[in-house]
Amino acid sequence: MKKILVLSSLMGLLLTTTACREEFLQSEPTETLANPPAQAKLNGLYLMMVNTGTGGTTGHDDYGQKGYDLVSDMLSADMVLSGVTYGWYRNIANLTATTDFTNNSNYMPWRYYYRIAYAANDVIAGLGGNDAVPATAADKSAMGQAKAMRAYAYFYLTQYFTPKYDPAAPAIPLYIDAGVQALPKAKQSEIYAQIVKDLTEAVTLLNGFGRANKGMINQDVAKGLLAYTYAAMGENAKAATLSQEIMAKFPKTTKEETVFDETSGSGGGFNDLKTNSWMWGFDLTEANDLDLISWWGQADIFSYSYSWVGDAKSIDLDLYNAIRTDDIRKNQFVSVNETASGFTTAPADAPGTFDYPAVPANKFYAPGRAIGGQRIITTDYLFMRADEFHLLAAETLAKSGNEGQAKTILKSFLTQRITDVSYIDGLSGTALLNEIYLQTKIELWGEGKSYLAMKRNKATIKRGPNHLFFAGQTFSYDDDRLSMDIPQAEINNNPKLK
Repeated sequence: MKKILVLSSLMGLLLTTTACREEFLQSEPTETLANPPAQAKLNGLYLMMVNTGTGGTTGHDDYGQKGYDLVSDMLSADMVLSGVTYGWYRNIANLTATTDFTNNSNYMPWRYYYRIAYAANDVIAGLGGNDAVPATAADKSAMGQAKAMRAYAYFYLTQYFTPKYDPAAPAIPLYIDAGVQALPKAKQSEIYAQIVKDLTEAVTLLNGFGRANKGMINQDVAKGLLAYTYAAMGENAKAATLSQEIMAKFPKTTKEETVFDETSGSGGGFNDLKTNSWMWGFDLTEANDLDLISWWGQADIFSYSYSWVGDAKSIDLDLYNAIRTDDIRKNQFVSVNETASGFTTAPADAPGTFDYPAVPANKFYAPGRAIGGQRIITTDYLFMRADEFHLLAAETLAKSGNEGQAKTILKSFLTQRITDVSYIDGLSGTALLNEIYLQTKIELWGEGKSYLAMKRNKATIKRGPNHLFFAGQTFSYDDDRLSMDIPQAEINNNPKLK
């Protein structure tokens, strides 16, 4: 049955690039009132993470952090674009957008993350500036959140707009004051130093801060961002220490929460912020007014989505086949056929033609589990969960020379996933690191973290047989096609950029 998406109020269905006539960078989020208190401004930043159009376009791929998570999952090759009927992400999947500085795929993340950074600068300036020591608990927590959000923005900018970690290499402009005067590129060493400084100070400022909801950054989230930063820099011992501190505070995602059980009709979902292992995310409600233009509107066959109408987001079949047969996460991915009464499933690598091949229908789904059913998005967004830091701890411990502890942590984590983890005992050196990287890719599929792991592990990736473009071909992590170009708008508007 042919399905057609209809969203008459927007023309983005026919456009893969959209001219932007808004101010390129804004120093305050438009979601806040004029001169509001610091926390109100911060709430505007958090809304920018989920709102549409924050990358400056009306495109259906412009919907905040989760949009860039999806792009990075495709660049890392773990996520496959299985159809190109509507064109969204075609130029990401075929690796042409990332080498064309006029393409909006480069402009949107640049504008989004710099908007976050500029808005954070505005909050920091309002609290006395970068070197101020806030006097009240409320101002301390606001300053800590603002510095963490600024660091979050620059961390992702360096990940997406530089091919690899190279402290001496010029990268992107670094703005840490409220002014918007153009600046030249700063070296990576300068940017990473500022990220570390901001997050270290945020960890101190957020000590004792009790956030109102998981959409806000608290001390644990700041530690998580700092752990990722240290890992990207190769400061593995520091990353391992922070990761283990987080591990000690949060439960792991349980076996039952990991995958939907088709027999019992329960479990899994990765759709509810109340999940105890979720550290940072957003509780989406009807008030957020999200529909087709959202992560769920791109990735979930149980939502009114592009995946539902043929542009499915699938797992790379080589990665799927690398999942052990005694690993419950293999059941997260199935091939699906729609029927008059609902749908049927088959293994993700089953032969034949399917309406939805190798999709994450048992990992990410709207709770109603009706094909194309969720029109107004109320399933939540996930930004960070505790499980990431079990894997990051194992990785950075192994890289620090503590393979014994790395294997202990990895085995403990995987006992909730794999029946027999004894094979890990025989791993060491490169084999151990490769296994940790593989488990990271499997566990965090579709969550925007594989790209970060690819960069810090200096991996060579291979596209599996189900990719529409470059199937079977390999790419080094620092291939120019796997990172963004500084967009045309910045080049045109920043005379100091060299």
